[in-house]
Amino acid sequence: MKRTIFDEDHDAFRDTCRTFVDRKLRPNQEKHAAEHGFGRQMWLELGKQGLLGLNIPEEYGGSSVGDPRFSMILAEELSKLSFAYSSCVGIHSDCVAPYLVDLCTEEQKQRWLPKFCSGELITAIAMTEPSGGSDLAALKTTAVRDGDGWVLNGSKTFITNGYSADLVLVAARTSPEKGAKGITLFGVEAGMPGFERGRRLDKVGQPEADTSELFFADVRISDENVIGQPDLGFIYMMQRLVGERIGSAVNNLSHARQILDETLEYVKERKAFGQPVGSFQANKHRLAELVTTVEVTQAFVDTAVLEQVNGTLSAVDAAKAKWFSAQVQNDVLDACVQLWGGYGYMNEYRVARAWQDARVSKIWAGSNEIMKELIGRDLGL
Repeated sequence: MKRTIFDEDHDAFRDTCRTFVDRKLRPNQEKHAAEHGFGRQMWLELGKQGLLGLNIPEEYGGSSVGDPRFSMILAEELSKLSFAYSSCVGIHSDCVAPYLVDLCTEEQKQRWLPKFCSGELITAIAMTEPSGGSDLAALKTTAVRDGDGWVLNGSKTFITNGYSADLVLVAARTSPEKGAKGITLFGVEAGMPGFERGRRLDKVGQPEADTSELFFADVRISDENVIGQPDLGFIYMMQRLVGERIGSAVNNLSHARQILDETLEYVKERKAFGQPVGSFQANKHRLAELVTTVEVTQAFVDTAVLEQVNGTLSAVDAAKAKWFSAQVQNDVLDACVQLWGGYGYMNEYRVARAWQDARVSKIWAGSNEIMKELIGRDLGL
């Protein structure tokens, strides 16, 4: 089914993104996987192409396109190569950007945004803690007022871009007596005494992604690095999780569809018992189910993206898109591994790596169980 949410400008931008992926990322993918990150030079290349500042105003070096579909297109093209690329770039340019643009002071914007757009400043957002998972209100990291600044203590884990980030948005509890209403966001910069990074985490999938633990031991932070107003951090995070979740849905589907398309070509060529594997009725029917499911889900996600463009996307509909696309993604890729047979279990084949990469999508951006809880509450249950 033809997608109808894009115009000629979107199509031209997709060509730009696809060319970048083919020329810069694809030839270096094995190196990025071995090094568990794609390096500062690649961030600078992304900046040079104007791919990091899509959501940043022009006066700070961005392009301020004002249309989430451009970010969606970039995410789709990155996901087609590897889920890790869209994850790392999306955290920087889609997740962190709204915090900096909407909440920062003019001085902070001047200090951070130009380098954010050029790729000189890599960013991460540190919400998740070792004991907290999806429960953001249960943060144990604290920031205590001390004179004209704050003292930050605690740790974070599973932080995308964490090992290489120059600026990390850290959520910390500043008024314990207020519960969820006592959380503040801080901009922690590389080199601040007491800010240490743990190892690059050895994940099941997404080896190209830089993911690490972060530690804060008596890190002194001035008021100049407070993001927004003190104690409003939880509200800020809840407001922006809608964008993160629809972005996750976009990545999930594009990633799954690419491998499904490759699998369709494979089963037409691979033969067993003298005929193409795809011609067996069980396989033919399974592929018919997969293609239909992906296209129907894509229609829902595209509609959600249009609502995001219009500013009408609800948190509940974003939750629906996030959990269902993650489930579809994992179901599709598991079926693709089966259709590839033994080759589908070999890391040298994209289908095997994609299968490993996808499993986390049912966990991050709020687990699928949390998404269903949000939807259930909206049903009055």
